[in-house]
This record gives sequence, C-alpha cells and structure tokens, in this order.
Amino acid sequence: MRILIVEDDERVAAALEAFLARSGYATVRAADGASALEMLGADTEVVLLDLGLPDVDGIDLCRRIRGRSEVPIVIVTARNQVTERIRGLRAGADDFVVKPYDVHELLARIEAVTRRSRPVRPESEARVRLQDGDVEIDLITRQVIIDREPIELTRKEFDIVAVLARYPGVAVPKERLIREVWNTDWRGFGHSLEVHVGAIRRKAGQRSLIETVRGVGYRLAG
Repeated sequence: MRILIVEDDERVAAALEAFLARSGYATVRAADGASALEMLGADTEVVLLDLGLPDVDGIDLCRRIRGRSEVPIVIVTARNQVTERIRGLRAGADDFVVKPYDVHELLARIEAVTRRSRPVRPESEARVRLQDGDVEIDLITRQVIIDREPIELTRKEFDIVAVLARYPGVAVPKERLIREVWNTDWRGFGHSLEVHVGAIRRKAGQRSLIETVRGVGYRLAG
C-alpha cells in the first residue's frame, strides 16, 4: 500500500513515516498542496491530509483530490471543532482524526477506510491461479486446490493465503499479515505466523505455495 502524507511539519511527518514503514507501508510526503496534487497517482491508496498547509486550505485541497480520485482520504489535523469535521467530511474525506492521536488508532482507521473502498470481486475474479494453473485459490469457497485436489487448511492458514492472494507478486510484510489475520500489532505473533506458514507448506507437499522474502515477509509462489 502506498500512502500519501500531506503534512508541512517535518518532525510530525518524519515520525509518521517511520511508524508506517515499520508497519509495512510505503509512503511519500508532500509539504504543500501543489506537491500533493503532483504526487497523487493511480498507485496512491490512502491520503493522510493535514489542513494547515502553507499554500492552500486543506478543505479546498480535499475537494480537489476528491474531484480527481476516489482514493480514501483521512484528514489528520489539530482543528477539533465540530464545524471543521463537518466541512471535511462534506468535502469528500472518509475520516477525520484530531491531533494529538494514537498512531495505532490512526493505523486502524487507515485499514478501515481501505477495506470500505476495496471493490467487491466478481465471482470470476475471486479465484487466483498459480504455477500454470496447477494451484487455484478460491476466495469464495475458501479452498486451496492443488492438481485438482483441495488441501485441508485451518481457518487461520487460509486467512494467511487469502491475504497473500490479494497482493499477487508482492512481498507482504509479516507485520501486515499479523494485523490482517490476527487483528493485532503484537510482535509476539511472529512465531505463530511462522508455524502456520510451515504447516501450509507441509500440506502443499511438493508445490512451493509460499515464498519467504528475506527481511520482508512472504509472497505467493508463481
């Protein structure tokens, strides 16, 4: 996921970028409205928008972004008046967070707006095929089929495969897998993740279903 941070305070932006990087997200930063519009692209999945920008009012920028894109926008600002929240939401923002905030709450809000914006897959796109069609992941029936035979996975094991299937060809950080499968940021689940991945690999037999990307996490093979 690529997050565009629109924030003119260098210290605040640097701290937020560092936290999101540790949580497995790629970020770019714009210090003003003009730069934000230049950096907004098809690969931008979330915009974190401060309202106190040097060249434009953040509410106006929110309207401009919404006029160009359906990307989720989370306003992050020190303005705590109800009228400002109403203005922001009416300008097209999906959520409104008041500074100072807890970074874990902000992360949860980012994940919530991206879930809501994620399009529902038509049934024809709910199957992921790997390795020349020998492996099929059916996200509707929650089955992994290898050489036309389903393998028995536990709920958590399939959840891991399903998260990886949503990012084909991409190395998914361990932190993101833990968040999406166990709904927690507790790093103590790292060992549980490794145990579940090992079980999936054993059940897949000779097929290389999940690859380890050293220093990052895992991705689907093929």
